[in-house]
Amino acid sequence: MPSTVVHLAVGGLIAAALLGDEFDRRAVAAVLVATAVPDLDTFAGLVVQGGHRALLHTFVLPAVGGTVLAYDTRLRARSHLRGRLGARGVRVAWVALAALLCGGILPDLMTNGVNAFYPLHDRFFTVDGELLLSNQRGVVQTFVDLSAEPERTTENTHYWTGVDPSPGAEPENVERIFPVVRSGFQLLVILLGAFTLAARFAEER
Repeated sequence: MPSTVVHLAVGGLIAAALLGDEFDRRAVAAVLVATAVPDLDTFAGLVVQGGHRALLHTFVLPAVGGTVLAYDTRLRARSHLRGRLGARGVRVAWVALAALLCGGILPDLMTNGVNAFYPLHDRFFTVDGELLLSNQRGVVQTFVDLSAEPERTTENTHYWTGVDPSPGAEPENVERIFPVVRSGFQLLVILLGAFTLAARFAEER
Protein backbone atom coordinates (compact mmCIF):
# COMPACT_ATOMS: atom_id res chain seq x y z
CA MET A 1 0.00 0.00 0.00
CA PRO A 2 1.22 3.56 -0.57
CA SER A 3 2.71 5.09 2.56
CA THR A 4 1.78 8.57 3.79
CA VAL A 5 5.12 9.70 2.31
CA VAL A 6 3.95 8.61 -1.15
CA HIS A 7 0.62 10.39 -0.67
CA LEU A 8 2.44 13.57 0.34
CA ALA A 9 4.70 13.33 -2.71
CA VAL A 10 1.63 13.27 -4.97
CA GLY A 11 0.14 16.16 -2.99
CA GLY A 12 3.37 18.10 -3.46
CA LEU A 13 3.20 17.60 -7.22
CA ILE A 14 -0.38 18.87 -7.23
CA ALA A 15 0.62 21.91 -5.15
CA ALA A 16 3.51 22.73 -7.48
CA ALA A 17 1.30 22.36 -10.55
CA LEU A 18 -1.86 24.17 -9.43
CA LEU A 19 -1.05 26.82 -6.81
CA GLY A 20 0.32 29.21 -9.41
CA ASP A 21 1.15 32.63 -7.95
CA GLU A 22 -0.09 31.50 -4.52
CA PHE A 23 2.76 29.01 -4.18
CA ASP A 24 4.59 29.48 -0.89
CA ARG A 25 5.33 27.47 2.26
CA ARG A 26 2.00 28.13 3.95
CA ALA A 27 -0.03 27.24 0.87
CA VAL A 28 1.98 24.06 0.27
CA ALA A 29 1.60 23.11 3.94
CA ALA A 30 -2.19 23.49 3.67
CA VAL A 31 -2.27 21.28 0.58
CA LEU A 32 -0.09 18.62 2.22
CA VAL A 33 -2.27 18.58 5.34
CA ALA A 34 -5.34 18.00 3.16
CA THR A 35 -3.48 15.21 1.34
CA ALA A 36 -2.76 13.42 4.63
CA VAL A 37 -6.31 13.67 6.03
CA PRO A 38 -7.58 10.34 4.64
CA ASP A 39 -4.80 8.41 6.39
CA LEU A 40 -6.14 9.59 9.76
CA ASP A 41 -8.77 6.86 9.55
CA THR A 42 -5.92 4.45 10.33
CA PHE A 43 -6.60 5.29 13.98
CA ALA A 44 -10.37 5.01 13.53
CA GLY A 45 -9.83 1.37 12.61
CA LEU A 46 -8.92 0.72 16.24
CA VAL A 47 -12.46 1.48 17.38
CA VAL A 48 -14.62 1.13 14.25
CA GLN A 49 -14.69 -2.27 12.51
CA GLY A 50 -13.31 -1.78 8.99
CA GLY A 51 -12.97 1.97 9.55
CA HIS A 52 -9.56 2.24 7.88
CA ARG A 53 -9.91 3.09 4.19
CA ALA A 54 -13.62 3.71 4.75
CA LEU A 55 -14.34 6.66 7.06
CA LEU A 56 -12.04 9.17 5.31
CA HIS A 57 -11.18 7.31 2.09
CA THR A 58 -14.69 7.87 0.73
CA PHE A 59 -15.53 9.98 -2.30
CA VAL A 60 -18.33 11.43 -0.18
CA LEU A 61 -15.73 13.57 1.65
CA PRO A 62 -14.39 15.50 -1.40
CA ALA A 63 -17.91 15.58 -2.90
CA VAL A 64 -19.29 17.34 0.18
CA GLY A 65 -16.21 19.59 0.37
CA GLY A 66 -16.50 20.48 -3.31
CA THR A 67 -20.22 21.22 -2.99
CA VAL A 68 -19.64 23.52 -0.02
CA LEU A 69 -16.74 25.27 -1.77
CA ALA A 70 -18.67 25.69 -5.01
CA TYR A 71 -21.69 27.11 -3.19
CA ASP A 72 -19.60 29.52 -1.13
CA THR A 73 -17.28 30.72 -3.89
CA ARG A 74 -19.52 30.60 -6.97
CA LEU A 75 -23.17 30.72 -5.97
CA ARG A 76 -23.38 32.84 -2.82
CA ALA A 77 -23.82 36.55 -3.26
CA ARG A 78 -20.94 37.09 -0.84
CA SER A 79 -18.34 34.36 -0.31
CA HIS A 80 -17.36 33.77 3.31
CA LEU A 81 -14.01 32.24 2.29
CA ARG A 82 -13.18 35.01 -0.18
CA GLY A 83 -14.20 37.63 2.36
CA ARG A 84 -11.81 36.22 4.98
CA LEU A 85 -8.85 35.05 2.88
CA GLY A 86 -9.34 36.68 -0.51
CA ALA A 87 -8.76 35.07 -3.89
CA ARG A 88 -5.67 33.36 -2.46
CA GLY A 89 -7.77 31.43 0.07
CA VAL A 90 -10.14 30.27 -2.64
CA ARG A 91 -7.29 29.05 -4.84
CA VAL A 92 -5.57 27.21 -1.99
CA ALA A 93 -8.86 25.61 -0.88
CA TRP A 94 -9.59 24.20 -4.35
CA VAL A 95 -6.03 22.90 -4.73
CA ALA A 96 -6.23 21.32 -1.26
CA LEU A 97 -9.47 19.61 -2.27
CA ALA A 98 -7.82 18.28 -5.44
CA ALA A 99 -4.92 16.98 -3.35
CA LEU A 100 -7.30 15.31 -0.89
CA LEU A 101 -8.91 13.39 -3.75
CA CYS A 102 -5.97 12.77 -6.10
CA GLY A 103 -3.18 12.47 -3.54
CA GLY A 104 -5.00 11.18 -0.48
CA ILE A 105 -7.68 8.80 -1.79
CA LEU A 106 -6.96 7.72 -5.39
CA PRO A 107 -3.54 6.11 -4.77
CA ASP A 108 -5.20 3.77 -2.25
CA LEU A 109 -8.08 3.08 -4.65
CA MET A 110 -5.44 1.85 -7.11
CA THR A 111 -3.72 -0.24 -4.40
CA ASN A 112 -5.89 -2.76 -2.52
CA GLY A 113 -8.95 -0.51 -2.66
CA VAL A 114 -11.09 1.89 -0.63
CA ASN A 115 -14.70 1.98 0.55
CA ALA A 116 -15.44 4.54 -2.14
CA PHE A 117 -19.02 5.54 -1.27
CA TYR A 118 -19.09 4.88 2.48
CA PRO A 119 -21.39 5.40 4.38
CA LEU A 120 -23.91 5.60 1.52
CA HIS A 121 -22.84 2.20 0.20
CA ASP A 122 -20.63 -0.15 2.22
CA ARG A 123 -18.35 -1.84 -0.31
CA PHE A 124 -14.63 -1.69 -1.02
CA PHE A 125 -13.59 -1.10 -4.63
CA THR A 126 -10.18 -1.51 -6.26
CA VAL A 127 -9.07 -0.11 -9.62
CA ASP A 128 -6.19 -2.37 -10.57
CA GLY A 129 -5.33 -4.26 -13.71
CA GLU A 130 -3.67 -3.87 -17.07
CA LEU A 131 -4.48 -2.88 -20.64
CA LEU A 132 -2.67 -4.75 -23.42
CA LEU A 133 -2.67 -4.80 -27.19
CA SER A 134 -1.92 -8.32 -28.40
CA ASN A 135 -1.42 -9.49 -31.98
CA GLN A 136 -3.22 -12.73 -31.00
CA ARG A 137 -5.81 -11.69 -28.43
CA GLY A 138 -6.51 -8.13 -29.51
CA VAL A 139 -7.33 -5.65 -26.74
CA VAL A 140 -6.97 -7.22 -23.30
CA GLN A 141 -8.02 -5.42 -20.14
CA THR A 142 -8.36 -6.63 -16.56
CA PHE A 143 -9.60 -3.44 -14.89
CA VAL A 144 -13.27 -4.46 -15.10
CA ASP A 145 -13.84 -7.80 -13.40
CA LEU A 146 -17.39 -9.13 -13.61
CA SER A 147 -16.70 -12.33 -11.68
CA ALA A 148 -18.98 -13.01 -8.74
CA GLU A 149 -16.48 -12.57 -5.92
CA PRO A 150 -17.75 -11.99 -2.35
CA GLU A 151 -18.27 -8.29 -1.64
CA ARG A 152 -15.72 -6.71 0.67
CA THR A 153 -17.38 -4.54 3.33
CA THR A 154 -16.38 -3.00 6.65
CA GLU A 155 -17.59 -6.19 8.36
CA ASN A 156 -15.22 -8.55 6.57
CA THR A 157 -12.30 -6.34 5.48
CA HIS A 158 -9.29 -5.23 7.50
CA TYR A 159 -6.25 -3.39 6.12
CA TRP A 160 -3.16 -3.93 8.26
CA THR A 161 -1.20 -0.90 9.42
CA GLY A 162 1.57 -0.31 11.93
CA VAL A 163 -1.09 1.10 14.25
CA ASP A 164 -3.52 -1.80 13.80
CA PRO A 165 -1.72 -4.88 12.36
CA SER A 166 -4.65 -7.30 12.69
CA PRO A 167 -8.30 -7.38 13.75
CA GLY A 168 -8.95 -7.63 17.47
CA ALA A 169 -6.41 -7.62 20.27
CA GLU A 170 -2.74 -7.80 19.30
CA PRO A 171 -0.27 -10.21 20.92
CA GLU A 172 2.53 -8.57 22.89
CA ASN A 173 5.19 -9.54 20.35
CA VAL A 174 3.27 -8.37 17.27
CA GLU A 175 5.45 -6.81 14.57
CA ARG A 176 4.35 -3.28 13.70
CA ILE A 177 5.45 -2.25 10.23
CA PHE A 178 5.18 1.36 9.07
CA PRO A 179 5.86 1.32 5.33
CA VAL A 180 7.81 4.17 3.76
CA VAL A 181 8.67 2.89 0.27
CA ARG A 182 7.46 -0.47 -1.07
CA SER A 183 8.55 -0.35 -4.70
CA GLY A 184 10.87 1.37 -7.11
CA PHE A 185 7.89 3.20 -8.63
CA GLN A 186 6.89 4.60 -5.22
CA LEU A 187 10.48 5.76 -4.71
CA LEU A 188 10.32 7.50 -8.10
CA VAL A 189 7.10 9.30 -7.09
CA ILE A 190 8.67 10.46 -3.82
CA LEU A 191 11.83 11.71 -5.52
CA LEU A 192 9.82 13.43 -8.26
CA GLY A 193 7.58 15.16 -5.70
CA ALA A 194 10.55 16.31 -3.61
CA PHE A 195 12.47 17.52 -6.66
CA THR A 196 9.47 19.40 -8.09
CA LEU A 197 8.71 21.18 -4.82
CA ALA A 198 12.38 22.05 -4.34
CA ALA A 199 12.54 23.46 -7.87
CA ARG A 200 9.42 25.59 -7.33
CA PHE A 201 10.71 26.95 -4.02
CA ALA A 202 14.06 27.78 -5.65
CA GLU A 203 12.22 29.51 -8.48
CA GLU A 204 10.16 31.59 -6.05
CA ARG A 205 13.34 32.88 -4.40
